[in-house]
Amino acid sequence: MAALRKWLFAGLLVIVPVGITIWVLEWILSTLDKTLYILPAQWHPDKLFGFHIPGFGVVLALVILLAVGAVASNFLGKKLVQWGDALVGRIPVVRSIYSSVKQVSDTLFSENGNAFRTAVLVQWPREGVWTIAFVTGTPGGDVATYLAEDDYLTVYVPTTPNPTGGYFVILRRSECIELRMGVDEALKYIVSMGVVVPAQPLPPLVTTPAPAPSS
Repeated sequence: MAALRKWLFAGLLVIVPVGITIWVLEWILSTLDKTLYILPAQWHPDKLFGFHIPGFGVVLALVILLAVGAVASNFLGKKLVQWGDALVGRIPVVRSIYSSVKQVSDTLFSENGNAFRTAVLVQWPREGVWTIAFVTGTPGGDVATYLAEDDYLTVYVPTTPNPTGGYFVILRRSECIELRMGVDEALKYIVSMGVVVPAQPLPPLVTTPAPAPSS
């Protein structure tokens, strides 16, 4: 009986990660394959080659992203983006949703942004209970008039095992302990509920001063 139980858990340890990985990849591929709908029906791979090519939508989505990025990076493209933003900003209801999403995406994907670049250790939801959070910035707007920007940080405290839900918290900078682990390692730690322990960071290198030349 003990051997059967051991084999059962050993099988789960092999099958569960493989199964979940395949399920996630299949979901991503099937979602991105929907980009093929923007092409004329006669241009679909099923029509051109006579059989379905899974993942072709990923290539198409990547090409579209690169093309849009290349256009938006030049002077004319930036003007077109500004014109489009101004146009959407005139549409009621849509402008509030679009502006909020755009501000978040600009913060997350901007090369100069600091959001989700640093993992910190904070006491949450009460003193004495610790968890991992991510720095999203500093207080702004009307909040900054009441809280000193240099003394406080805005952080996102994710839930586990689903880190897409969480809490937005403003904490004193002194209450946030910056961690040397990367954001990817911190997310794995959170999603696994502490099972996947990040690797121990290497100690800082100590350089030995070169001996003074003999006279």
